[in-house]
Amino acid sequence: MKQVEESYKAFLAECHAKNLQRHLCDVEPVTAAKIRVKGQLFVNFASNDYLGLAHHPAVIEASSQYAKDYGAGSSASRLVTGNSHQFTEIEEKLAALKGAEAALIMASGYQANGAVLEALFDKRILKAAPHVVADRLNHASMHFGCKAAGVRQFRYHHLDAAQCREKLEQAEPGAPKFILTETVFSMDGDVAPIKDLVGMASAYDACLIADDAHGFGVLGKGGRGLAEGADITIGTFSKAMGSFGAYVAGSRGVIDYLIQRCGGLIYSTALPPATLGAISAAIDLLPGLDEARAKVASHAARFRQEMQALGLGTGKSETQIVPLIVGKAEAALALSNSLRDKGFWVTAIRPPTVPEGTSRLRVAFSAAHSDDEVADLIAVIKSAREHIDLEQTEAG
Repeated sequence: MKQVEESYKAFLAECHAKNLQRHLCDVEPVTAAKIRVKGQLFVNFASNDYLGLAHHPAVIEASSQYAKDYGAGSSASRLVTGNSHQFTEIEEKLAALKGAEAALIMASGYQANGAVLEALFDKRILKAAPHVVADRLNHASMHFGCKAAGVRQFRYHHLDAAQCREKLEQAEPGAPKFILTETVFSMDGDVAPIKDLVGMASAYDACLIADDAHGFGVLGKGGRGLAEGADITIGTFSKAMGSFGAYVAGSRGVIDYLIQRCGGLIYSTALPPATLGAISAAIDLLPGLDEARAKVASHAARFRQEMQALGLGTGKSETQIVPLIVGKAEAALALSNSLRDKGFWVTAIRPPTVPEGTSRLRVAFSAAHSDDEVADLIAVIKSAREHIDLEQTEAG
């Protein structure tokens, strides 16, 4: 074995010893709320398919029709021959929905954050080092984008608008200023103080960039998300929209700039027609899904209330994502395995995805879940609570 592989093996051994090793698991989707793993059927409470659109007949039909009409792949990047008219049509619909001048479809959420932020923070274009003020619990892809651009982040305490202001005031004279946040934080289910940040961005001539991945589709009026007032919004079609891909929405100038400078657009093969069909159909469905959005919110509120009555931490969640914070990695694994024994699939989330001491089950609710399935999950957790040593921990 080569020397480098010994280092990898040592790292894996350390992960195993700390109950932090990850594994890929073959999963067969059955319905919007159920999966099959190794022949066993589970109710799926780990999916980001918040509205059940991945299995919606109209989304599937549009995806199939686009593949039949336009083929299996796009064959090139959008700046070569991959930019079919469907991109333009979807981007126009998306911009109108988000209240932006323009939008741009990207390959994936992680790639979009990494590539878009790298381009926006380019010191050579800005003629000065940008002053980037960021929530310390922003998604890993946002941190990656900052690192790729070679910029320092001035991180403020999670959701702390007052400290965000303090960090903005530390900017060097003439430095371009940015505020970077998620709208809904993917591991905690809590919500950024967007209105405060919008006002702050205006007062300090800063550009507010909001990742609305977990808000778009399921939250806000008509499913528009929670990024209203942000200068630039980045999001995905792989969560509540039920398919795949990502987008950035903003001014016409910003979008035109990204077409020139964003490596993730320039050097990536365009999304395939089937994916574009699914995206287009999901956008068309959004305005009529208020009942589904209300159902998701009801499921999550009921679950939070029951868990808090048990003395279990759910952090500051107020969305469809509810963390069941148990503390130690081994406790999270034990609880996850206990639920799987009863037919419920809820994934244990451990460091480094979340801070040390805040390992959790990330419970995600969907309109596809029935009231009875939510009730059964609550009952199973109540039973498991009696047999597993769980720390009563709140997210800070």
